[in-house]
Amino acid sequence: MKTEDTDPAFADLDLWDTATALNNLHASQMAAVASVGPALPALAGAVDAAVERLRRGGRLIYAGAGTSARIAVQDGAELLPTFGWPADRVAFVIAGGEQALLRPVENAEDSGAAGAARMAELGVGPDDVVIGVAASGGTPFTIEAMRSARARRALTIGVSSNAGALLLNEADHAVSTATGAEPVSGSTRMKAGTAQKVALNLFSTMVMVRMGRVYRGLMVDMIATNDKLRKRAVRMVASLDGCSEADASDALAAADGDLKAAVLVRRGLGAAAARALLERHGGNLRDAIAGLDKR
Repeated sequence: MKTEDTDPAFADLDLWDTATALNNLHASQMAAVASVGPALPALAGAVDAAVERLRRGGRLIYAGAGTSARIAVQDGAELLPTFGWPADRVAFVIAGGEQALLRPVENAEDSGAAGAARMAELGVGPDDVVIGVAASGGTPFTIEAMRSARARRALTIGVSSNAGALLLNEADHAVSTATGAEPVSGSTRMKAGTAQKVALNLFSTMVMVRMGRVYRGLMVDMIATNDKLRKRAVRMVASLDGCSEADASDALAAADGDLKAAVLVRRGLGAAAARALLERHGGNLRDAIAGLDKR
């Protein structure tokens, strides 16, 4: 496994002055980001396949152990506040359970049975999308979780930094980021972790775009949970409608804070009619506006 190799270029890392060390570590991080480039076609296929399942009501389910699990959970947990993705349509399969997000759980990643059991517990089915993340691609917990998901006819997506990894062979869509040896040998929180974060960012963002949760570059399904976000919502409605912020605020109040409905309220609909129009168009604001303009 290349992720377990030693990079001779960093053999004297502890002897370098801090500025030199940071410069070289930074270069290794940039190389990790670049490693995602060759995986873009695989990511595109994974996005399109995932959207098909999710439009039928499926869930996004992230599976992993250790650092990979923590990165995966960060990606999935941000879908609710950023895109308004329902909390009950995201799930996590974590080696060692939620406690392992903060502290290592001994031998947890070695239990393949635990990964399969968690998939059974979640009742994974054909409409679900399971993303297995493992830097090495050989983690028993994650591999068995993926095998179980595939047996249940879920869509499976594997993300690994080792080409030909077993995890990738168990996936319907294999996303391989060849990050190679780490500056600190075996510390996959670095290059492999960075590549995982980039790949998951790209995947989940494009899924949300295809699900109609982004319009004109704005996160129109954002959940405004604080004053900063409420002000952002007002600015977005004002920008999309070309109205004043005061009028945008009134429209948001009439729509009970629903940003997309507020945009349609500004076009003359009542809040209930706006929500009904959005529902007819699968929540896609662009399509709802086009349908309204046809009238």
